[in-house]
Amino acid sequence: MTSLTASLARRPRRSLLALLLFVVLAGVLGGPVAGALENSGSFTPPDADSVTALDRIEAATGRAAGPGVVLLLTPDEGAPSPDEAAAELAAVPGMSEVVSSDDAPPGSGLVATDGDSSLVVGTLDADADEEAVAQDVLDGIGSRDGVDAGGQEIAGLQIGETVGKDLGRAEALALPLLLLLSFLFFGGRAMVLPLAAGGTAVLGTFLVLAGVNEVYGLSVFALNLVIGLGLGLTIDYTLFLVTRYREEVARQGATPAAIATTMRTAGRTVVFSAATVAVALATLTVFPLGFLVSMGIAGAVVAVVAATASIVVSAAMFGLWGEKLVRRSRRSAARTGAPDDAGRWYRLSHAVMRRPGAVAVVTAVVMLGLALPALQATWTPIDATAIPTSQSARTVSDAIAADFSGRADSALTVAVATDGPDGGADVAAYAEQVAALDPAAAVADPVPLDADTWQLDVEVPGEPSGPAARELVEQVRDLDAAGVQTWVAGPAAEFVDQQAAIADRLPLAVALLVGLTLLVLWLMTGSVVLPVKSVLMNALTVGTALGALVFVYQAGRFTDVLGYTPNGGVEPTDFLVTSALVFALSTDYGVFLLGRIKEARDSGLPERESVAVGLQRTGSVVTAAAILLAVAIGAFATSSISFIQQIGVATAVGVLVDAFIVRSLLVPALMGLLGRWNWWAPLWLRRVHDRVGFAEGGQDDVLPQADATGAHPGLASTRDQSGSDVGPDDEVVRARP
Repeated sequence: MTSLTASLARRPRRSLLALLLFVVLAGVLGGPVAGALENSGSFTPPDADSVTALDRIEAATGRAAGPGVVLLLTPDEGAPSPDEAAAELAAVPGMSEVVSSDDAPPGSGLVATDGDSSLVVGTLDADADEEAVAQDVLDGIGSRDGVDAGGQEIAGLQIGETVGKDLGRAEALALPLLLLLSFLFFGGRAMVLPLAAGGTAVLGTFLVLAGVNEVYGLSVFALNLVIGLGLGLTIDYTLFLVTRYREEVARQGATPAAIATTMRTAGRTVVFSAATVAVALATLTVFPLGFLVSMGIAGAVVAVVAATASIVVSAAMFGLWGEKLVRRSRRSAARTGAPDDAGRWYRLSHAVMRRPGAVAVVTAVVMLGLALPALQATWTPIDATAIPTSQSARTVSDAIAADFSGRADSALTVAVATDGPDGGADVAAYAEQVAALDPAAAVADPVPLDADTWQLDVEVPGEPSGPAARELVEQVRDLDAAGVQTWVAGPAAEFVDQQAAIADRLPLAVALLVGLTLLVLWLMTGSVVLPVKSVLMNALTVGTALGALVFVYQAGRFTDVLGYTPNGGVEPTDFLVTSALVFALSTDYGVFLLGRIKEARDSGLPERESVAVGLQRTGSVVTAAAILLAVAIGAFATSSISFIQQIGVATAVGVLVDAFIVRSLLVPALMGLLGRWNWWAPLWLRRVHDRVGFAEGGQDDVLPQADATGAHPGLASTRDQSGSDVGPDDEVVRARP
């Protein structure tokens, strides 16, 4: 890293020109990925029983297993009749079968209970382009007076379009605020760094994802994560780099040595930080759900690209502007005159460490109390409430639930395969078994699809994916049916399969998340205690964020402010994405604090003094970074797609709690309690770390030697005019390996 960044700094204009060419190339090749991500992301494993059922039915019939388009017809001047609407819908390319209320059998539920409105349902060809069909419907019959178009395919298209609009709105709201905060926190021309690095990171990630999308279809929802996390991380990373560079210029002047020291210390920490974020989000890919895999891939890629962009941009800008980046910092230092042992974070740290046990217990108890609502989480699937009320698909869904006695599709769809001469009799007997499971369920007559495949539709009281339907799915799958093989599909079956997949892979994901985080932190610190402690504190932060998620969205609070429709629970993949994201960002801030504490300790300061100095040097920076990241990620809260909004709100809460409570109170309290045991590791593991771990050191990384009382007088009394913490008469020690 030192040689690379030195090369960038020696030729800053050439480096920035090359970076500009890369950004243009990334924009041309990667920019279109925003419109290429047509997949909303599967929430069901591809090998699940419910997916197999649909595949079996589609293979037998050549059409989808259930209606994908539903038209709601309401009385209006110039509105088409049911037959006219059905004829126009049937003319759409890719439409296989259309049924209207005029030719549906009695009891089909296609006429409203008040008789004023009716439904027309359309089933697509198995190989149809769903998005093209949905767009044709919206542009054609769906644009007629008295017609609202809905159904699964229309909802998918409208959600994808809404994501694009939400991104534009979020950027319009967040970017001006980020610019203002960046100017306040960075000062002067230094605010150019996060802007340049952020744009490079987002477009660079788009370029990578464009290639990934050619191999694996990514979810359109990954765009939210790329933009929010990309901007947030680059702002954080450049802020840490600029802050450290200003310190080094105060000590060494605007020299290549200052850049080298910055990159060897803060740059190295940025790399560790990006590694922790990337590995945490990458653990989402172990779940066989397209939505989670997409978020995991996008999150890991944007973390790596953000770190790379921040280091490259910062090194080039340091070489180009040098002293100009620190003028504001020197004026501030002269005005405040606050050395490391006189700042408010230094004083806070020592105040906490005077009663570390009490502070640690109280803080942990408060955070556990905030996390308690997470234990009462109720899992609910993604349903029509996720669709904005302004969309026609939501209008149709709400009308079906409120005004129609039946439904446009079945709660359960069972694919039944036979292989004997008495196949029809075996299927009929199986249908009787299903009907006996729940007297309230309406079991339709089995329909033969081909020589050995039948379809059995089952209506269940309540929501198609509600508790009653999910319980019946389990019962149907447990039936011992003679002479037939069965697969169950439908909204309830898909949710049951999703839950099973999450439960199956959750232990592996948690083990990888914890194990990889421990490994990265051990490589950084050489300690066994600090990584374990960091994981436990991260768990508290994650619990607090999830508690806020349940408190707000499951209970249906602040609906007017946030503009969502509660459905009595939380979608489980939101829990997983939020957990990984908050865990990653908590580790991110912990890495920066631990890096400065370790550096102070390695320079010879006593245990508690190194904690206080480390917190003084990072407290303001971490706080500013958390605010900036909360704004960038919190922009998700403006989304009209509720489960994307939930991720933004919960993550912003987690980031702020981690910066203002965990890093300010819990970290110094626990480090004060443990003292030198913070850095303990078995001797054999220490030897391994000496071989494979990472450490920096050198003549530049020095601090005044602490005296027997733990004070380090040179910091306060012998600062030179440049603001250096090392005076000519200070006794110094080299960093220990």
